[in-house]
Amino acid sequence: MKKAISMLLAVMMILGMAACGAEKQEAATEEGFSPSLDTSTECSITVAGGYDNFEALEAEFDKFNEYYPNAELTFTKVDDYNNMIGMVLDGNDAPDIYVNYSWMYGREQYKASIDHAEDLADPALGLDLDCIRSNIILNTGDGTLPMVPVFANTYGMLVNNGLFEKEGLSVPTTYQELVDVCNAFREKGYENPMMGFSKEETTSVFTLTAYPFFCETVANDAEAVKKLNALDASAGEYMRPTLEKMEQFLNDGCVDPDACAKIEDNYEAVILRFFEGDVPMMTCSGDTVSGTKKRESRSEAFIANPFTYTFVPVPMSDEGANFLDMPNLQFSVNKDSQNLDMANEFMRFLITQQELNNMAQNKGLMSPTKDLSFNSVYAAFGEVPESRILSPEVIGLTDDAVIQLRQAVYGVCTGAMTIDEAIGKYGTFAN
Repeated sequence: MKKAISMLLAVMMILGMAACGAEKQEAATEEGFSPSLDTSTECSITVAGGYDNFEALEAEFDKFNEYYPNAELTFTKVDDYNNMIGMVLDGNDAPDIYVNYSWMYGREQYKASIDHAEDLADPALGLDLDCIRSNIILNTGDGTLPMVPVFANTYGMLVNNGLFEKEGLSVPTTYQELVDVCNAFREKGYENPMMGFSKEETTSVFTLTAYPFFCETVANDAEAVKKLNALDASAGEYMRPTLEKMEQFLNDGCVDPDACAKIEDNYEAVILRFFEGDVPMMTCSGDTVSGTKKRESRSEAFIANPFTYTFVPVPMSDEGANFLDMPNLQFSVNKDSQNLDMANEFMRFLITQQELNNMAQNKGLMSPTKDLSFNSVYAAFGEVPESRILSPEVIGLTDDAVIQLRQAVYGVCTGAMTIDEAIGKYGTFAN
């Protein structure tokens, strides 16, 4: 009898352990990741980037250590990152994983950042690339993928939901509605219904509103894109609809450039000005939005009168707003890493909808995944119809062409040149 009971207990223990193991495996599968290497492996993995700190990534390190407790993962900042990453990759202490950018691709001075990159499109690596919006994945032409987005970016405007509710107004979804809403707020005593940084052309209120509209005008014109990228002087004419729209934008009184010029920068100063609580709409980039949460406690006005806010696309077209979908930070794996298997394992862990969304939420940036509903701040972009989602990666516009547009728009909007003069200078604007 004792022997039978012992055998029964042993069988129950084995079944219990098997069930526990199955539950663990099922949980891991539901999370989108299960270990493929020896979990007792000891190694050190370094991720290099330009951030002063990367707390959101370090949180992912901690979660990865639940699977691989002996894998030491660290983030290291490289000063003057864009200029130094090539030298770092060629050195003796090269990182295993490093930050990369689409605009580096095809540029000779950043050749090392591409040459050292492993092809992340290799099916053998098992990365869940399907969870990422396909239009922000770098299109290399030959099918290789030297980098994969871990954050996304876009242009839009922060909306003070409290003011819209208080005044019984709706967030605009077309250009005419934007003009009408600005007029309605002004009639109700709001001096600046819409504001944005305007001291420099890069990410100015003019660039943020013009660039998505410009992409819409050339999205289906391959010949236009080819000429724009070649900096062909005749390509300046493709900017005319955008420059005329921006002239209309100013004439319609949507923004007061003089008031906008008082904002010192397009990050902290924009956020703190918005938190004063008297600006219904503030244009900015997703990078700026990422800093809002931490700065709520730095604004005496916001502490005294908190309000809810969201980030929405700026409707510059009568047909509706465009979602300009762009990659932000991207990761590459150093194909010469001494711990390549574990570096790829971490990437396989990170490139899942759950982990990318978690990291984006912690960092305050837009997620690169197909699901944007999880973050109420960015949820409006997830509701934009597919026909109005535009991507420079898909359209094929290069950074050189975008620089020409930015300079032209800024010149016209600040009164430094006429539309015809700006068009005539296409291809000659300095970076």
